[in-house]
Amino acid sequence: MKEPLDPDDSIPEIPRPDGLDENKRRVAIVHDWLPLYGGAERVLEQILALHPDADLYSIVDFIPKGERKFLLDKAVTTSFIQKLPGAKRFYRSYLPLMPLAIEQFDLSRYDLVISSSYAVAKGILTGPDQLHICYCHSPIRYGWDLQSQYLEHVGARSRLIVWAARILLHYIRMWDLRTSHGVNSFIANSAFVARRIKKVYGREARVIFPPVDTSAFTLDPNKEDFYVTASRMVSYKRIDLIVEAFNRMPDKKLIVIGTGPDFQTLKARAGPNVQMVGYQHAADFISYMQRARAFIFAAEEDFGIVPIEAQACGTPVIAYARGGVTETVLSGETGVFFKEQTSASLQAAVRDFEAHRGGFHPERCRMNAERFSVARFRREFSAFLEREWVAFKSMTNSVNDV
Repeated sequence: MKEPLDPDDSIPEIPRPDGLDENKRRVAIVHDWLPLYGGAERVLEQILALHPDADLYSIVDFIPKGERKFLLDKAVTTSFIQKLPGAKRFYRSYLPLMPLAIEQFDLSRYDLVISSSYAVAKGILTGPDQLHICYCHSPIRYGWDLQSQYLEHVGARSRLIVWAARILLHYIRMWDLRTSHGVNSFIANSAFVARRIKKVYGREARVIFPPVDTSAFTLDPNKEDFYVTASRMVSYKRIDLIVEAFNRMPDKKLIVIGTGPDFQTLKARAGPNVQMVGYQHAADFISYMQRARAFIFAAEEDFGIVPIEAQACGTPVIAYARGGVTETVLSGETGVFFKEQTSASLQAAVRDFEAHRGGFHPERCRMNAERFSVARFRREFSAFLEREWVAFKSMTNSVNDV
């Protein structure tokens, strides 16, 4: 049986040459946008923890005053989009202006620039004596391999909007590819995203998994007779598929956690064995995750944090076998996969899971989840950054000496 990496494995310290004093290194961190605290913001939180004196930039910042602890209560330098009409609610509608907006930030006084990017943050302008490291959550998905899904979604409005979107995305792709050359080194949040970076930008990327606060989830070996899924209720999460599958398995109970635009539609479709409980406070969310027989995950995600949180509770995962989840769930040890994004395929996976339920041990699930701890992220990110910094300064110093 293949053992996951020991979460306490240490990464060797990188000696810092003379003249590379951390206190003298001016650091800027650039994030796409800040409307709420989500998965990308968890990464940003840990990058800020490693660089508490860094200055922070973002296209927009609408995080409420009482929820800014993860930003270390920093003031955020925002773009002109912050003040445009309706930006708080419809900031994504200003996508055509975002390349221009991100290029207006003056970062010339910084030695190190770290971008946290899944859209436009990596497009900031830097000079030859500045090191730009991009933690890439993904190349802009609706501009590349998910364009067809995006156009199908907007196509419900009008054909004119579809053609306008096609022209816009063509422009975004050209800009996105061009700005990839301004990044010195890429970090990907999964091997899945690293392959996407290679295909889109022609660049190699080091994989450093996002941090998951596994300490907030405690193992409970006592499981009850229900399954659980948790997500924002939007189409690409495929909660509809999960509800449909359990409607066809009336002897099995499903708890669905989360809210969003599709909530009422899904609730109307749910059979008597499917309970839509909406938003849950942290303690109740963790309780459901701890007690569930298994966690169901049907989306194709770049990484996927919630399946790891389930494993941290000692709960195995039944997941669609695409995307980052194939790197975070150990098939046959901490969960099972279904190969097709269909109700029938998910039903077959549930039957397979129940046939081998005795082979899934809560302790094993917890051990696997620890591979993605906050401590590991900090060690790996810091070590990578220092290696890149030392190599970059050595290169620039040698050029300047010529």
